[in-house]
Parts: sequence; C-alpha cells; structure tokens
Amino acid sequence: MPSATKLTKPEKLMCVLFLLTLPLVNPWVRGDGVGYYAYARAILIQHNLDFRSDWEHANQSFRMVKLDDEGQPKPQEYTRTGYINNHFAMGSAILWMPFLIVAHLGVVLYNLAGGHLAADGFSPPYLTAMALGSATCAFVGLFLAYRVARNHFEERWALLATLGIWFASPLPVYMYFNPSYSHAASIFSVALFIFYWDRTRENRSGLQWLGLGLCGGLMMDVYYPNAILMLCPLIESLMKYWNSLRQEPWDRAAFFRLLGFDLEFCAGGVMGFLPSMIVHRVLFGSLFSLGDYQDDPWNWSAPWRWDVLFSSDHGLLSWTPILCLAVIGLLMWGKANRLVAGCLLASALTYYYLIASYPAWDGLSSFGSRYFLPVTPIFVFGLTAFLSGCAAAWRAPRVMEITARTLVALLIVWNLLFMFQWGTHMISVRGHISFKAMARAQFTTAPVRLKDTVLKYLTHRKTMMNQIENIDVQQIREQQLREHPNLP
Repeated sequence: MPSATKLTKPEKLMCVLFLLTLPLVNPWVRGDGVGYYAYARAILIQHNLDFRSDWEHANQSFRMVKLDDEGQPKPQEYTRTGYINNHFAMGSAILWMPFLIVAHLGVVLYNLAGGHLAADGFSPPYLTAMALGSATCAFVGLFLAYRVARNHFEERWALLATLGIWFASPLPVYMYFNPSYSHAASIFSVALFIFYWDRTRENRSGLQWLGLGLCGGLMMDVYYPNAILMLCPLIESLMKYWNSLRQEPWDRAAFFRLLGFDLEFCAGGVMGFLPSMIVHRVLFGSLFSLGDYQDDPWNWSAPWRWDVLFSSDHGLLSWTPILCLAVIGLLMWGKANRLVAGCLLASALTYYYLIASYPAWDGLSSFGSRYFLPVTPIFVFGLTAFLSGCAAAWRAPRVMEITARTLVALLIVWNLLFMFQWGTHMISVRGHISFKAMARAQFTTAPVRLKDTVLKYLTHRKTMMNQIENIDVQQIREQQLREHPNLP
C-alpha cells in the first residue's frame, strides 16, 4: 500500500489539476451563500450575530425576497429572540476562517501603509479568500475520498473515479462558480470523517474515538444532514456489541470498554457541534433548534423517491449520469471490506430518503441535485468499486482500461457542456427542463458559444456575473407574476 504521507504520482497529478483550475474560482456571494458567509463576517469582523448588513449587501434576487421596499429586512425575517432568521449552518465559516484571517491581516496592513480597502468582509480580498477556501476544502475532500477508495481498490481506478466525480458531477459549480454555498466545505468535512473512521477502524483508541466524534461534530456544523454519516461508527459498534454478546463466555470487559469508547465518541460529537448549538440558542432561543428546517412540511410517509432520482427538475441520476455507475458500484462490494462498503451504502440510502422527504428536494435553482454533494466521498468509493468490478470481470484488462477512461472522459465533457448551458441560462435554472432541447444544444450551440463565454468569464467576470444575476431576477419576477397575476 502507498505511504500515507508521501504523495504518489496520481496524487501529484490531482494537485497539479487543482492548481490549474484555480483561475476558475469566482469570488461571489449569492443566494444561500449570503447566510453561510454572514457567519464568517460575524466571527471575524462584527463579533456579533447582527446580519442586517449581510442581507442589505446581498445579491438582488436574495434582497427582493428578504427586504421590504425601504431596503430593510421584512418583519418575518426576525426570530422570536429579535435576530435575523439565518437558519443556514455556520460550519463553513469555521473552515473559511484561516483564509479570511490572512485576508483581513493583509487588508489591515495595506491600509496602514496608506491603502484604502474596506476592512468590512465585503471587499474583494475577503471574497477571494472565501472562494479559495471553498475550492481548497473541496479538493482536500476529494483527496481524502481518493485515499479511502485507494485503501480498498487499485490506485488507477481510485484516481479515475475521483477525476470523474470531480468534473462529471455538480461539484465544479459549487467548488468554483458558487463558492459561498456550504457544499465544498461539506465535502471536506464528510471526507475527513470517513477517512478518519476508516483509517482508525481496526484498532481505534479512546482518544481516537473522541477525535472521530469531533470530526462528526464539525461535519454537522457545516451541514445538518451530514449527521447521517454517524451511521458508520454506529453500525460498527452494533456489530461489535453483537459479536461480544455471542461469545461464550461473554466478554464483559470488551463490551463495557466499547461502551466507554462510544460515550467518548458522543462527547466529541457534542463538543464539535457546540458552536452551532450556541448560535442556535442566541438566534432561535433553543440549543437544538434548526430554524426554518424543522418547520418545513417534510413528507416522511410518501417521499419524492423517483423524482429525486429521475426528474427533469434536477434529478440526481438524470442530470448526473456518472452517478448511475457509482450507485451500481455501491452494490458491487467485491473485494472491498464488507463493513466499510455496507456502512457507506446504508448512509447513502438513508441520506437519499432524507432528501426525498424534503419539500424543496430539487434544490430550486441548483445545477443537478446539489443536496447530494456531501455524499461525494461515497460516490467516489462507489465509482471506484464499479470500475474495479468491471476490470475483474473483463478478460482484456488493457481494453477495459481504455474503455473506462474514454467513458469517464465523455461523461466529463457532457457534464461541462450541460453545466455551461445551465450557467448561461440556455436552459431554465428552476423547475423542469427539456432533455431533448438540452441534448440537441450539447452538440450544436453550446460548443460554439463555449469558447467566447469562457474567455469572458476569465477577463470580464464581474460584468458577466451581473448579467447572470439580472437574468435570474427577471425570471423570478416572471414566475411571481405567473403565480400571482395581481402583483404590481
């Protein structure tokens, strides 16, 4: 097995690819990202949880929903404790903080030297730092996911699967284009949890159980549904309890030693999630309140199970076909450790049920099914298992490798063109799309327009972002008029 500290050639390749893609990073805060980034400003700049400035500086499509005609937060935007209702998780701000601290120090020193940059968290250095933080989080998450897959399968399949999920899924949108969302940080936190769980699984000490709990707490800080990944150590512990009880005579010492470890894990989880609980207490009056999420009409008895997967309205598999192979791979355990594969599969299925029960399961204006991005490390594992399983069954390994690389490359090209159509509003960003029209454009107009648009993105990005925002605002207003014809 390759060294855990020395970079292998595939890992060096991933690092080079990451550095080459950094010019795509877009220092932009919009949509849900306003709420996530507001916590970073609260920690670094304001030292309080007053989010009015963040709401007022937000993009127009966010402000038109949250602010009144005078530009002030609407009365319903306040919680019963008198704070702005920022129900978004605050963990991303924790992971952005090292980058933002460097930016803040740079701005302060620049101003001391005679410069004039606003040290308010809204000026370009802060937004650039946040965007670089998100890109770095996503990359490190992919790197850790690759190492988990490499621990159970051949290195070549782990690399190909990682590159495939990297560029043939919705990840590039939230790694580069919309970095203020929580998804990049979520990928890192989930990958860190899975990596540490898998690495310490054979002989985990009490201190490591505590550390795993802290990783789990951070994972929940970033995105509440990530708590589902706690199933991995839960299933592991239940199996050990069961094996202990089946022994003759019963190994009482081992049973209670494991119980002590589990209590340490829970303590670590509570400590890791403590920042969020403190914020919840201030904003909502309860340590365990999740804001608007707990008030949404969740459909637990009849989830949108097929729509989530196959709908033209941001279906997981219909928009991201490479994940079909990853899902198949999760069922092809093959030579993988059965405990690891089983825990990851159980987590993925439970996560799927949760999202399928959520009334806004389509992610509104997302590219693909963005709510599943935290499951990215599991998809990397599943796609690696699929490729490895096909290689084991194929009698011509060289032909298999060429076929696999070609298939992944084609899926990457398809996804990038699809993403381009979405980002430039060639297709509707909300609701259902016509797959027939989208597929036709993949071979006709999208490739023709791609070159000029990429050049404009690299050289006149701010103008391009303003144009995209204006189109989005216009579409929201048109939708509001269709739903409420009597609106002024």
